[in-house]
Amino acid sequence: MATLIGAHNFAALKAVYERPSLRWILQPKMQLAFSGRKMTLQSKSSDEVEGSPFDHKGLLQSRELYQYVLETSVYPREPAPLKEIRAITENHPYFFMGTSPDSGQLIAMLLDMLNAKNTIELGVFTGYSLLLTALTIPDDGKILAIDPNLESYEMGLPIIQKACVEHKIDFKHSPALPVLDKLLEDDDNKSSFDFAFVDADKSNYGNYHERLMQLVKVGGLIVYDNTLWYGSVGMPEESVDKLIRPERSYLLELNKSLAADTRIQISQVPLGDGMTICRRLF
Repeated sequence: MATLIGAHNFAALKAVYERPSLRWILQPKMQLAFSGRKMTLQSKSSDEVEGSPFDHKGLLQSRELYQYVLETSVYPREPAPLKEIRAITENHPYFFMGTSPDSGQLIAMLLDMLNAKNTIELGVFTGYSLLLTALTIPDDGKILAIDPNLESYEMGLPIIQKACVEHKIDFKHSPALPVLDKLLEDDDNKSSFDFAFVDADKSNYGNYHERLMQLVKVGGLIVYDNTLWYGSVGMPEESVDKLIRPERSYLLELNKSLAADTRIQISQVPLGDGMTICRRLF
């Protein structure tokens, strides 16, 4: 979930994340409690703790079930470098932007099924999904990775280097749209990518889609992260925390647009914060 949130909302989201109730994954004494559409966090001693709309990253309806999935099917197969980059990301002030490991497992399978070799990633953060892709594609494969935040990328870079996959990565320290537009100036780049992963600023997802539809080949995949936005897309607007409404509105528009786009086959998957997988048909 390497989300680059709009600057106008970033500080506010960080403030929410700094509430004591947040790090439920890192605090085993805490457990989730659900009541209707509202989600709060309680300790086992039933002490009330202030809740946050971001307390539960996954969409499964209990912490125990999510942990079961992770511990049974995900963590045993997670490569050591990914465990390491996930561990250092937990110390980042915006740790919640990291790709969830269960989502990453599906991405790796999609890359393998495609025999993907040439990929593009919009939004890198500390590099969990980037490293996962680099570990999955062939040794002569390439990833064009784009992110305006160099500092976060450099946090995970030593692990990427230790894994001996840095040679597969072409990192562009830039907003994504100028890079995509530059690529499209050369016809050789059109329909040249096997796979695209988008986990960037939600306000531009629609703009990214139109460009990626030209860059990804027929039969290739475009995967958009965070398309269920903490489950808020299925709630009445008045029930959604004001802090996440702007991104929610962009994602509602995107989801509607993707569902109506006859150029693609889609599947919206409730892993992590929701992923929409798009296969280009023509």
